[in-house]
Amino acid sequence: MILAALLTSVGINLGLCFIFLTLYSILRKQPGNIAVYAPLLISEGKHQEGHHFNLESLLPTAGWVRRAWEPSEDEFLSTAGLDAFVFMRIFVFSLKVFTFGSIVGIFFLLPINYMGTQLRDNSDFQKKSLDAFSISNVNNGSNRLWIHFCAAYVFTGGVCILLYHEYAYISSKRIACFYSSKPEPHQFTILVRGIPVPLGSTCNDAVERFFLEYHPSTYLSHSVVRRSSKLQILTTDAERLYKRLTKLKHKDNTTSRHRRDGCFGLFGHKVDTLDHYEKTLGDIADNVRIEQSSMSLGGKEVPAAFVSFKSRFGAAIALNIQEGVNPTDWITEQAPEPHDVYWPFFSVTFIKRWISKLVAFVACNALTILFLIPVALVQGLTHLDQLETMFPSLRGILRLAVVSQVITGYLPIQILQVFLSFVPPIMIMLSSLQGHISWSQIQKSACSKVLWFTIWNIFFANVLSGSALYRLNYFLEPKEFPRVLAEAVPVQASFFIAYVVTFGWTNIASELFQLIPLAYNYINRTFIGDGDDDFEAPSIPYHSEIPRILFFGLLGVTYVILAPLILPFLLVYFCLGYIIYRNQLLNVYVPKYQTGGEFWPTVHNYTIFSLILMHIIVIGIFGLKKLPLASGLTLPLPIVTLLFNEYCQKRFFPIFRAYPAECLIKKDREDQNDPAMSEFYDKLTNAYNDPALMPIKYPGGFSSGRSPLLQRPEV
Repeated sequence: MILAALLTSVGINLGLCFIFLTLYSILRKQPGNIAVYAPLLISEGKHQEGHHFNLESLLPTAGWVRRAWEPSEDEFLSTAGLDAFVFMRIFVFSLKVFTFGSIVGIFFLLPINYMGTQLRDNSDFQKKSLDAFSISNVNNGSNRLWIHFCAAYVFTGGVCILLYHEYAYISSKRIACFYSSKPEPHQFTILVRGIPVPLGSTCNDAVERFFLEYHPSTYLSHSVVRRSSKLQILTTDAERLYKRLTKLKHKDNTTSRHRRDGCFGLFGHKVDTLDHYEKTLGDIADNVRIEQSSMSLGGKEVPAAFVSFKSRFGAAIALNIQEGVNPTDWITEQAPEPHDVYWPFFSVTFIKRWISKLVAFVACNALTILFLIPVALVQGLTHLDQLETMFPSLRGILRLAVVSQVITGYLPIQILQVFLSFVPPIMIMLSSLQGHISWSQIQKSACSKVLWFTIWNIFFANVLSGSALYRLNYFLEPKEFPRVLAEAVPVQASFFIAYVVTFGWTNIASELFQLIPLAYNYINRTFIGDGDDDFEAPSIPYHSEIPRILFFGLLGVTYVILAPLILPFLLVYFCLGYIIYRNQLLNVYVPKYQTGGEFWPTVHNYTIFSLILMHIIVIGIFGLKKLPLASGLTLPLPIVTLLFNEYCQKRFFPIFRAYPAECLIKKDREDQNDPAMSEFYDKLTNAYNDPALMPIKYPGGFSSGRSPLLQRPEV
């Protein structure tokens, strides 16, 4: 790619970012868009209705930037939670790393790369290839390469120091949040699976008998899990209908109650929605009662139970010791928050879960292979000579300067982005099949899947789809791995710079604009008439956002020595991301669960992976550049990095796996004199009852004239 094509891509994406930011600053002030741009404030009851239309609301302003910047660290933490705080620390950490990297790369390495003559690019500046700014342009055997060697050591040392301090800081925040937290059900509860049920007994009796015998001083209560998948669907439908029914009952305008029963209320017969909803709700209520009666009589127990204890330390003891002689019985794991439990997991048998895991593994690998098709398409667009060969009739058009610059600098990334947008939802679906017991575990599993998918398909597939692909047999030999990467990675520097500009900048600006929720809100208000019907504030999709940020981090770490020109574009991305996501987490996204910052070890591990990858490529580069001594002296660098990672795993990771006994006992002692604990224990007894078996608590004061739909069956 030539410099002019990159500048074209930068211009297009800067224009799109400006449009998104301008439209956001206008649309956020319109009263009808409150549910799109401030759902968190609505859910907390903090948002005041906007005033009537005035011309000032059509003027773009940047006041939202100041409001997003103002809250202190503690205020942000109390509003968004520790997981969101850790998410924002990824941006802070990345800004520190690449500010340091830019000082090394832009001021020292970039001039050396540009002054090289290896590529002999004599074209004018605008038509100059971006490879002229990479290490490929440095002459073979040049002593200037020793500056790159020193930069590799300096940058690695800087990143490791920043990683250590960040890990220590977030660990301290995790402990501080635990000390300041109120008693939570998941702190006192474990999940027990593989419960051996004696013949003629029930799972409920087996659990009570076992824990009264072996944990008599700490055992409090338990809740046996039942298969209730059908009942869950019915109760979800009942709750949704009751919300609509409540809203209709409180409306004064009776004409709005009549609508057509077809798509978006545009087709079908006209019906009175109040009567229609009441009849449908009555039918669902009858089905619920029948299903609950069947469950109370037939049992449908799952050999799993949530067991609660009188203290956090008692729960930790039961969690971390083998309960039975047979290690496959009485298997324990930490319980998630009650609202975080993924109940459909309990509705399948062990064999079905095992088959589902196998299917998910095969499907994930198949998706990875199939994604090579759009990657090959994208790589074809970056090489105009290949397009001219395939489509000779378009040769005249393709040789136009503007067309060639748009095709090579902008269009390939947009095509790749369209295909890539389908990956996170698919990975969530595959992770939900793997038997995880909570939504947070599903998102963490999907996060790793999306990240590895992105690394292998966006980085390695693009790198190896060029000149190195024909040397696949060498690539499979471990000793050839650095050389093949050293040949292929610098060549793709221009593609990844365009990737950061096109996929990074525009995507982060569109996150602020919220195009899809905005369109859905408009259709809802225009055709259905109830923009806030079934309103539910969204939660941030960590499984798609964290992999994207970490992948840009991998690009920066990988190319800081090879092509430091990418670093300024990355800094723009992380600056935009910091302020935009800070705004979103304060106004849009509602924390649906809290893992206590458990996403940070993933960030640490993939940063270490990025460093090791950079070391391998640098070793190969020095070999190709006829500087074998520098290549040999770089070998200790990945070894020292792995030793540093091992130390961090021993020093910090146990804090994220479980809270230490010191913390648990201190919190238990604080609670001993708290009079509210007796009330908490009463709530803890029923905290992990399946929501499908509990009475629905409808909002508002509407009375349907019926008895409660759901009654808890007697155990």
